[in-house]
Amino acid sequence: MPLDPRGRTAAVIVTHNRAKLLRNSLNQVAHQSHPVEWVIVVDNGAQDEVRDLVEGLGNGVYLPSRTNLGGAGGFAYGFLHALALGADAIWCADDDGRPADEGVLAELYRVAETHGLDEVSPVVANLDDPSKLAFPMRQGLRWKRETSELEGNFLPSYASLFNGALISAQAMEIIGVPDYRLFIRGDEVEYHRRLSRSGLKYGTALTAFYLHPDGSGEFHPIMGGRAHAQWPDNDTKRYFTYRNRGYIINQQGMRAMKLQEVVRFGWFFLLDRKSPREFFNWLKLLRMGAREDFRRP
Repeated sequence: MPLDPRGRTAAVIVTHNRAKLLRNSLNQVAHQSHPVEWVIVVDNGAQDEVRDLVEGLGNGVYLPSRTNLGGAGGFAYGFLHALALGADAIWCADDDGRPADEGVLAELYRVAETHGLDEVSPVVANLDDPSKLAFPMRQGLRWKRETSELEGNFLPSYASLFNGALISAQAMEIIGVPDYRLFIRGDEVEYHRRLSRSGLKYGTALTAFYLHPDGSGEFHPIMGGRAHAQWPDNDTKRYFTYRNRGYIINQQGMRAMKLQEVVRFGWFFLLDRKSPREFFNWLKLLRMGAREDFRRP
């Protein structure tokens, strides 16, 4: 079941009305030193410009969607299509991010083969300043924000999903595909929950890098930097982030996280922001997710 570099790889990229950004991602994904059999683009905006970009690739597969499936539905659609084509492994990408260089996929396979992995992720670095991490990353008991702080070459049982993650097709027989109901925000966390409970081997190659716009600003240090609370920059993102989180922390194996969530966000809203109103709104969204109320705003 581990990833095999001799198998056929399908890259899956989900996009929505960002053709100019997609061009950069496509260029890096399609020109890796390790061959990519298919570059599958799920276009949630069904744009002619995106179709032309994909069809200009020798190995491009264009999947337009007249319905915005979100990131979760888009990756589910792309993953299933890749499996139907006969892919042995699926490499995930986004329209606003890209591999740092042409050797990323080869390095992911090398690390996967060395450690016998079913899934392997690269380090997700800041697109504008690759010396920084795009998202805070925990190693041991410390949260790291710069790539120079990372220790060693491999971090077991840690994965940043969908930003450059490489997953074997056989692993998907066990963990399935992302949950369309989550739409955006938290779909990768829920997928990681399945991966961690599956018994499959996975981890992060600290020698491979995927570049992504900075997202660390959403994660606010609390408790003297010992923990973080996520506060997205608009109401829509907050709605999906907290509603979906409510669903996730009420699944099997998440009891410890459920307690941590209440402590962390109670601290953040009541002590740091001093806003009982925001705390009760957060609690309302959490309860929506807990009862699997997946209506969209």
